[in-house]
Amino acid sequence: MVLSLALAALGLATAAVAEGAFAPQEPPPASGVIRGRVELRRAPTAGERPAVAELGMPGPREPVDRRRSVVYLETAPQAAFETPPPGRAVLDQRNEAFVPYVLAVTVGSTVDFPNSDRVYHNVFSLSKPERFDLGRYPKGRSRSVRFDRPGVVRVFCEIHSHMNAFILVFAHRYFAATDAEGRYRIEGVPPGTYTLAVWSDGQVRARREVRVAAAGDVAEQDFTVE
Repeated sequence: MVLSLALAALGLATAAVAEGAFAPQEPPPASGVIRGRVELRRAPTAGERPAVAELGMPGPREPVDRRRSVVYLETAPQAAFETPPPGRAVLDQRNEAFVPYVLAVTVGSTVDFPNSDRVYHNVFSLSKPERFDLGRYPKGRSRSVRFDRPGVVRVFCEIHSHMNAFILVFAHRYFAATDAEGRYRIEGVPPGTYTLAVWSDGQVRARREVRVAAAGDVAEQDFTVE
């Protein structure tokens, strides 16, 4: 049995559940794998936050890899909502860029925002799932945010308007970020038929139906996104 999941206009998986915490569990033993590759024919263009003054001395900028995508189950097993273990992730500030540009975590996870630059940074977000402003802090310092609601969180630097990134917060664990070659792998998927979605640079770019036939099955699904 699957629950059809949708977060309006964002395409992230979520569903109403009873209040209270769930104890993390191991992935079900009778499960399979979904894997494949996402090919973006055109790289997303860079965008800057307008009307924010640049402060401090300009320095070398980290190349931003906007070709990374997140692949996830838009329909997920009902048991998924009993097993979203929170984790800890890092969104670094390096050479006046957020690294990685796209980060995917489960609800309840904490993200650290270390400053690896010689200049000050001020990380903030006005996104509905998690609004925060970490204030200005120098190289070698780090501040953290816990993400307790699913959705897309757009992250900026108040000092450097060209710095921005995305954090995708999921209510289940059936997702994977693509690697440098566009490959992804989602493990622990129970047998069933699911809707697989590709999110890239602010929107869902493609959807496909995929079936895990039986325990131990490896379902292959590639995407070509124009």
